[in-house]
Amino acid sequence: MSVLVRRAVAAVGVVGLVALGSVTGASFAAAAPAGEGPDSFRIKSPRITESSGLAASRTHKGIYWTHNDSDDGPYVYAVDSATGKTVATVTLQGVNPRDVEAISIGPGGSVYVGDIGDNLNGSWSEVWIYRFDEPKQLRDVTVTPTRYTVRYDDGPRDAESLMVHPKTGRAYIASKSQEKKGRIYAGPEQLSPSGVNVFRRIARTEVWATDGAFSPDGSRLALRGYFGGEMFKWRDGKPEALDRPVSVPMAGQGESVTFTPDGRTLMCGSEGKSSSVDPLELDGELLPDSVPASDEKPDGAQGGDGAAGGGDGPADRNVVVGGVTIAVVVGLWMVLRRLFRRRG
Repeated sequence: MSVLVRRAVAAVGVVGLVALGSVTGASFAAAAPAGEGPDSFRIKSPRITESSGLAASRTHKGIYWTHNDSDDGPYVYAVDSATGKTVATVTLQGVNPRDVEAISIGPGGSVYVGDIGDNLNGSWSEVWIYRFDEPKQLRDVTVTPTRYTVRYDDGPRDAESLMVHPKTGRAYIASKSQEKKGRIYAGPEQLSPSGVNVFRRIARTEVWATDGAFSPDGSRLALRGYFGGEMFKWRDGKPEALDRPVSVPMAGQGESVTFTPDGRTLMCGSEGKSSSVDPLELDGELLPDSVPASDEKPDGAQGGDGAAGGGDGPADRNVVVGGVTIAVVVGLWMVLRRLFRRRG
């Protein structure tokens, strides 16, 4: 069986399991009720066709940083969520990106860009992280970023998720594996621009992670895949997986995730022309520690550890199962399209 076929078969299993988890899990995060929380928006720039990472600005209200994942050049874009338009482009001078997959914002507004993708499933001995200060003014600018060389303690692997802790500044990467569980790796306490930064495995994950993000207070870590997600409590540099799954919005090839600045909502993005970024309101234990849980609940929804917005009659189950079936088919098509496209 060829490598490509093995990847495709593994993809079927992963997408199916994630979708099934969305049905059988004890509870879900809920889509934001109409008129509450942030709105969906579309990335309208014709230059952004493969938005692969997403990070909410700490300096500019309503601005999200994103990038294409390959074949674009050393560019990072600031997108206004009110209009979907690109309001600034940052050019990374001296960078020849290979496969940029993730973006994260650390302490002091530093922006970290992860050139960490490896579509050959772990063939690159080294990958890179680039850091620059978030511009105080939204305009096109060229910067010279700090470059960090990264290796994993257990050998090369594919990854699309870079998460920088907003309090400690420590960088973490979640790997993406088709044949076994993914892994979370911790970088050194401080990245060094000289030499090699070795990232060491600290945990396993249940999701085929396409992106991840810390909450603004650093108490939660969210990982997302194409059709599902996982939330962790973060305690003393270690993740503790929560029992509640995270059900991400269905919108094209799901690629990116970030917390809103208030920590109440996940914003979930996808690839493609005019791709959408959709909100996912959090509740109960999914909420960061610094965010008080609201006593007001949508009609038909349960609070705390109950299911959000979910009826339990046969009709409700049929709708969910039908939706999951569609999700599996569409997800498989998206994954196969991406694999064949990149194999040429």
